[in-house]
Amino acid sequence: MCKPFIRNHHYNFIKNQADYVLHALRTVGDRKVLEAVRYSAQTKVTELFPDVQDDRRAMLESVANLQTAEEQHKFLQALEPYRVEFPPITEAQIRKLFPKNKKLKLPDLVQIDFRNVSYLNWIDISTNKMFIVYHTDGQFVGIEGRYTATNKKSYCFACNRYERLALFSAVSKKRPANASPDYYKAVGNYICMDGHDCNKNMTDVSSLEQFIRAVLG
Repeated sequence: MCKPFIRNHHYNFIKNQADYVLHALRTVGDRKVLEAVRYSAQTKVTELFPDVQDDRRAMLESVANLQTAEEQHKFLQALEPYRVEFPPITEAQIRKLFPKNKKLKLPDLVQIDFRNVSYLNWIDISTNKMFIVYHTDGQFVGIEGRYTATNKKSYCFACNRYERLALFSAVSKKRPANASPDYYKAVGNYICMDGHDCNKNMTDVSSLEQFIRAVLG
């Protein structure tokens, strides 16, 4: 039985490396340059999983051997049984993360393919709020904040891709030891308006985790 070990952002990263290999095949005439691209892709992919040394490693290393779009498709299909889904979560669990929101609008969990999720993200237009749910250290965490659509494209702090963004601003729960009762600090950054696109683009969760830590403390 296959034990899943490839999270959503890992899968996106691997897919990008496969794309780079095929792009090089189409555009690079120098054999040495092409071999360098192949070696780079193989190294970057295997470095994601330093503890994987069995036949799964050979599967990952085969990214360097791709020749056609059909081979790329078969390669990605072979990864499917090893993909890790976002941990199961219920509506009740989500509500518990946001206890002050008695009329919390929830995402349609039934429609979500959790293999393609690094974090849950949804917007409540009626309250002008954005909600984020993430799983870390064996538990779910949630943050909420105001969002302001920018009506322009730029680079998202979470996925680092060029997308339509919103300014997301959340109140930090971190308080200095001698803070006054009215102490207030907001943490803000630009994030994809469409959480589906952001999850599809995500190849590294470190920026998202850093933002969550800045809010939650």
